[in-house]
Amino acid sequence: MAVLPVLVCCGSPATRLERLGGGLFPPEEPGGAVLVLQGEDILFERYYGVASLGGAPVTADTRFNLASVSKQFTAVAVLQLVAAGQVDLDASVQTYFPEYTHPLWKEVRIRHLLSHSSGIPDARGYLTREQKIYGDEDLALDYLARVDSLHFPPGTAYEYLNPGYVLLGRLVERISGEPFPAYMQEHVFDPAGMGGAAYFEPGLTDAAHAYEYPREASGSEESGSDRPAGKHAWYEYDYGEETFFATRPDGGLYATAKDMVQWEKALRKCLSGAPDAILPAGLLEEAFRPQILVSGSPWSDYQNRPGTCYGFGWFLEPEKGCIYHTGDNGGFKILAARYPASDTFLLILAARADWDRYAVKTRVEKVLGFSEGGR
Repeated sequence: MAVLPVLVCCGSPATRLERLGGGLFPPEEPGGAVLVLQGEDILFERYYGVASLGGAPVTADTRFNLASVSKQFTAVAVLQLVAAGQVDLDASVQTYFPEYTHPLWKEVRIRHLLSHSSGIPDARGYLTREQKIYGDEDLALDYLARVDSLHFPPGTAYEYLNPGYVLLGRLVERISGEPFPAYMQEHVFDPAGMGGAAYFEPGLTDAAHAYEYPREASGSEESGSDRPAGKHAWYEYDYGEETFFATRPDGGLYATAKDMVQWEKALRKCLSGAPDAILPAGLLEEAFRPQILVSGSPWSDYQNRPGTCYGFGWFLEPEKGCIYHTGDNGGFKILAARYPASDTFLLILAARADWDRYAVKTRVEKVLGFSEGGR
């Protein structure tokens, strides 16, 4: 794990953020982006390192896999269908998926899938490495038809469940009659002005490569691996080597830093009640409202921290006034956080996994002078 640079008390916020970002992403190493938007102004925007070793530098146009930050886009798509009267948050999953015949599916509501409170176990069983890498949404959902028990009554506890969001993507397809990527492009990405956003397809050429921790050479590389041997060699993950290409609604979106700024502006437009916003204000406010307590859950440790809840597609820290999500897959590691009280948006995109997102988030909050309530 990279050692975070010590932020001294002197210097402007921009200087201190520069020191932090430079420490996370040294030159000529796998890089990333650090951006802070406050109001309509970009307070800080820097691009560090390279998108691939020996290749082009990271820029504002470099796509990163958003991993689980992708979930908020799927949540907005579902809420669009709620706004259109085509989906009911309190309807059972069985209402829309009658092929799931077990009685438990009458108890699981759409809101439970959105808030990771369904009680559905992640019981996909043994998957080969090839299945994990190349498996699509059909494979991710295959086990659901055989589920015959829940970990807890729906709506009573938190358990982070990726297949739940894959099922929500299937719901978008079933109700809209459009393929999931096509729906997202027409109804979410294009209206939000996210010109670089796309779900992975082989041949996507301008995405950052993903790198795992530098590792000491052990003298015994994996059989057949083309990963470089040697001291502090980076493990690079490309198509066919890691799972971030496999499924889309739960983690398969690629986007640039510029796209994410446009997304933040689109969310603010929703909250303003603009008639041409991608979602009515009330439904987005519902997504930002605590739906289930994350803290202390015995079922999942993902972001299980004091004072943390989950809404629809976002983690919430009500006392800190923070709405955020993290994402990690292979060597990609992402943080996107909103602080409504100060109209601030923090984004860190990284093609390397050797940093602690939450520790960095806390450091940036101190740099920006935030106290309780996000101010």
